[in-house]
Amino acid sequence: MFLLATLLGLSACITTVLGHASNSTFYNPILPGFHPDPSCIFVSDWDDTFFCASSSFNAFPGIPIHASKDLQNWKLIGHVLNRKEQLPRLAETNRSTSGIWAPALRYHDGTFWLVTTLVDDDRPQTDFSRWDNVIFKSNDPFNPAAWTNAVHFNFTGYDTSPFWDVDGKVYITGAHAWQVEPGLQQAEANLDTGEVGEWRTVWNGTGGLAPEGPHIYRKDGYYYLIAAEGGTGLNHMVTMARSKNINGPYESNPRNPVLTNANTTNYFQTVGHSDLFQDGSGNWWAVALSTRSGPEYLYYPMGRETVMTSVTWANGEFPIFSPINGKMSGWPMPRPNLDIDGPGPWISEADDINSFPSGSSLPAHFTYWRFPNPDSFTISPPERPGTLRIKPSMLNLTALNGNYAGPKAAPGGQSFVGRRQQDTLFTYSVDVSFDPKVQEEEAGVSVFLTQNHHLDLGIVMLPEGSANAAFPGTRNATKATDNTNKLVPFVRFRGISYISVPDPVVAPLPEAWSGKSLTLEINAFNMTHYSFAVGPADARSEMQTVMVVSNAPVSWGFTGTILGVYATGNGGNGTTPVYVSGWRYTGQGQFRD
Repeated sequence: MFLLATLLGLSACITTVLGHASNSTFYNPILPGFHPDPSCIFVSDWDDTFFCASSSFNAFPGIPIHASKDLQNWKLIGHVLNRKEQLPRLAETNRSTSGIWAPALRYHDGTFWLVTTLVDDDRPQTDFSRWDNVIFKSNDPFNPAAWTNAVHFNFTGYDTSPFWDVDGKVYITGAHAWQVEPGLQQAEANLDTGEVGEWRTVWNGTGGLAPEGPHIYRKDGYYYLIAAEGGTGLNHMVTMARSKNINGPYESNPRNPVLTNANTTNYFQTVGHSDLFQDGSGNWWAVALSTRSGPEYLYYPMGRETVMTSVTWANGEFPIFSPINGKMSGWPMPRPNLDIDGPGPWISEADDINSFPSGSSLPAHFTYWRFPNPDSFTISPPERPGTLRIKPSMLNLTALNGNYAGPKAAPGGQSFVGRRQQDTLFTYSVDVSFDPKVQEEEAGVSVFLTQNHHLDLGIVMLPEGSANAAFPGTRNATKATDNTNKLVPFVRFRGISYISVPDPVVAPLPEAWSGKSLTLEINAFNMTHYSFAVGPADARSEMQTVMVVSNAPVSWGFTGTILGVYATGNGGNGTTPVYVSGWRYTGQGQFRD
């Protein structure tokens, strides 16, 4: 540990000596929240704009694209995967770890290309159909319709990335960790048709677990191959090799890993899966994923986020990366510039949506889990103008015991829509009008990670004797009733996770609140806990906290938390909709240390 810390410090000193005389200061993460596996480019043809893509797994719209003119202010300009017909199989993937992995974004001869993998973790690891590698292209990343349908190509692996050589040949490099000899493979490819040549292993990495995330760069007569190793947990790291020939053999950098926070006490952990790009002044930068967990690796609900660092890359040498921290010093950045179009918000922007006007669309950063049923979401319905009407799905957020696919599951989808948690501290709330009629009809708010990890606070119709708790001033909740067939509305908190969650809390909805619009609120008041509260929308003073719960149950896996609204029949045929207004999200602090 001491040796690694010394080497990281030496790297920072070398970087300063080699050219960071007029350094700029910036802060990580640059894309906070659920934005893993970043791939970024600088495109002078598009008014000197930086573009970054990130993984979306089962979220839809998928593969968000953020743009910046100054590397400091990032705006969501759209999603590559924005129509069901582009990649229908997203509806069929099942497990929490399935979906879109590791997009590689590139620009060549006036066209934006994005190569990625749709993973179906229910299939055997050696099955070609488990790894659906696909290519999208566009001549305008600001126009959703310009992104093509997926072109599929044959590769039994993942994390595929394109490269154009100086002789005009095009290659795709990918990874597979479950071969006899795990490593990085490469083949010539036709990106328009998906035809690929013979796959050959070009590098096996340095011996770390699961070599992945490869990209190739040509510089000073060498082909540089970057990779991630060690798995995407605490041992994650970035390694590099190079060769004079695109097909290898590739020689490992004797100073590997080039970037990692493994075996340190840094708050930013799991640093890996990197991509390199230059700015308009020729300075090199790198992005990577990281988890704000510290080495304890217990509390990180936002999952793997996008971080950035400056890179010194001398002629004929391997690059030197500055270590990842919350506060960074790097090359002089472009002057602040907010001249970017696009429908989405800036990355740090709050939500303050009082109503959903007729003729409007849902904000671009609103997110579903897999493809939504369009009939389930209506903006400003005639019976409640200015609200978002959500009809209940048969599936709840857990789907079928944690499994989404199946004859009853896929067609109806899940009635859930949310936005990413992007701040350590925040308050999220919505106003809901909901009058359930049949047993187990439910509507509420959730901290949603995957179908196997979520924390929910809802209004649900249950038999009168179902309570196990009470609000102040209500009848004794534990007292049995004679009329157990009578259905009444309850407030219910419950959590689902592989990690221990509190027992459900079921309390009768106070009679004084009956028929009123209610505010449901989630508050991250420190770096480890959420509080869930409910009260009349017109009387904030009556808000009651239902549960305070650790965020550890939603600190798991590949994704990050989404805060949103759901409506469900919990397996039944409930049809009562919920009407949503007063959607608010306010970030109240980022922990970077």
